[in-house]
Amino acid sequence: MGFLGFGKKDRIIDLGERYRKQQEKLVNASEENKENSQVSQNPSQGAFNFLGNLASSNATQPDDLSTGEDKKKKFAKRLIDMTTKIEDLSNQIYHLQQRVELLEKKTGIRNH
Repeated sequence: MGFLGFGKKDRIIDLGERYRKQQEKLVNASEENKENSQVSQNPSQGAFNFLGNLASSNATQPDDLSTGEDKKKKFAKRLIDMTTKIEDLSNQIYHLQQRVELLEKKTGIRNH
């Protein structure tokens, strides 16, 4: 035990490093999504580009089995992305709870 805070420096826990890494991942993911959306939305091709895309997508799909598999892959990817986002939000909530508890301890407020 330290008197007036002396000797307690070894007991400091930094919870911010994991939070910073999560924020970095979120920033990288959002930048990647922006790049993907910019590539898919090329304004120089005109307002009716979606008709050309629709026609070309119908011409390149040989049978219904491949589209079913593609749909399953897309669904699995979306499900994984949603699960990852939920986990990230859960971690952020946990860190906020830890910060609130730390502030409560510092201010002397205790919840029973």
